[in-house]
Amino acid sequence: MQKITPYLWFDNQAEEAANFYVSIFNNSKIEKVVRNGKAGPGPEGRVLIVEFSLDGQNFIALNGGPQFPFTEAISLFVDCEDQREVDDLWTKLTDGGQESACGWLKDKYGLSWQITPRALIEMLSDVDVEKSSRAMQAMLSMSKIDIQALKQAYHGQ
Repeated sequence: MQKITPYLWFDNQAEEAANFYVSIFNNSKIEKVVRNGKAGPGPEGRVLIVEFSLDGQNFIALNGGPQFPFTEAISLFVDCEDQREVDDLWTKLTDGGQESACGWLKDKYGLSWQITPRALIEMLSDVDVEKSSRAMQAMLSMSKIDIQALKQAYHGQ
């Protein structure tokens, strides 16, 4: 078991959300489903906890009720190899959700994701301040990240 595991609080969609996420990412699976017993806290047999992994990263989802909805104060960062991966994840995760700015989105469960191509991080961390600033300005105008447009800005084109 990994030392630190993200624990996601859902109203009552933990199993649905876990199945949705597992369907999107390779090397992912539902590990365990725990249901309420006679003692509760909810109706007997209802899903309480779902343990799942996304590309080898473990998560726990809880059906905890509506008291604590997700906010952008926490997000899941996805390191993408190329534009195809960005496009694919963006399409799947925004289905029923909403786009935001700078590669951020909220999925249909309200969980925030950062769909970020590795090329963006490389450009933003360049020691050439002019290049990295142009890449930053381009990124700030985007919802979904467009690697080609970033490269053009980065190279001053």
